[in-house]
Amino acid sequence: MRHAETVTFGGSALDRAAEMRGDAQAIEAAMEEASARAILIWRGKPLIARTRPAELMRVALTHPVCRDADLDTAVFLGREDGAARFALDLSKWEPADLDPSQLGGFLDPTEQHHPAFAEDEVFAELRRVMTWLTPRDAELAATAKAIFGWHDSHRFCAKCGAASEMTQAGWQRTCPSCGAHHFPRTDPVVIMLITHGNSVLMGRSPGWPDGMYSLLAGFVEPGETLEAAVRREVFEEAGIRVGAVEYLSSQPWPFPASLMFGCKGTATSRDITIDPAEIEDAIWVSREEMLAIFAGEHANILPARKGAIAHFLLENWLADTLD
Repeated sequence: MRHAETVTFGGSALDRAAEMRGDAQAIEAAMEEASARAILIWRGKPLIARTRPAELMRVALTHPVCRDADLDTAVFLGREDGAARFALDLSKWEPADLDPSQLGGFLDPTEQHHPAFAEDEVFAELRRVMTWLTPRDAELAATAKAIFGWHDSHRFCAKCGAASEMTQAGWQRTCPSCGAHHFPRTDPVVIMLITHGNSVLMGRSPGWPDGMYSLLAGFVEPGETLEAAVRREVFEEAGIRVGAVEYLSSQPWPFPASLMFGCKGTATSRDITIDPAEIEDAIWVSREEMLAIFAGEHANILPARKGAIAHFLLENWLADTLD
């Protein structure tokens, strides 16, 4: 496995057993296996055990809490060491002490505890706990979060507007009115390690926490290559022209449904002209400054968030281990 595949949410080699999704009898038989387990998701948050290291909970389908979910909407995630893994959505459950105003923040700090589980078994925001998990746990959690998020926002047929139904073990929606099939959406996004000599280009968006800077990023447009998207986005946001571009690494990013393509590019100039409609600021940061940032010793800039591909790319740029 390439080092580039060790980014968070990647590299666990989960057997997704996609050939089973269209076989209703095989899926039903898999659900009845004694070794079958479910990953539980509550409003996008996976159920984890807050041990050290943290662990993604795998719950038997016969567990009483599964009665709070509709087994007909279970998503087949694949097989882990030969055992079937499903995802169940418990979003209809309402915690007694729920404060909705605390949900959905940039790094939602709240945790929800279901009375059927131990005190240290809680639903937690994946963006906050992703680095606590093993690669396999992270991939399972990200897949479950992304697929349920897609179902939640694609409940109606985009062709005729009728309510659609979950099919293919959760990996498709079918319209009973016009027969159209719809598949889970993933948006391609380029995120760019743009260098000029010994410096890297960093930017920040409005509303980010004070001191937070990251690599520039943007969505790939229809009819556009990754390389063209890198050059366009960097010029749009920072007014910097980019020459050679190379692909480095990718990361599924289920917040809500993106595939991040990490690329490196060489700037042909250092003159920055930001578009305030796109970003709030852009700066060149030297390798020496970035070392201080990663050590937490910079006066004004925080290190990129661990678990995000920006952190992965910058860390490997500093270590000269980009491949």
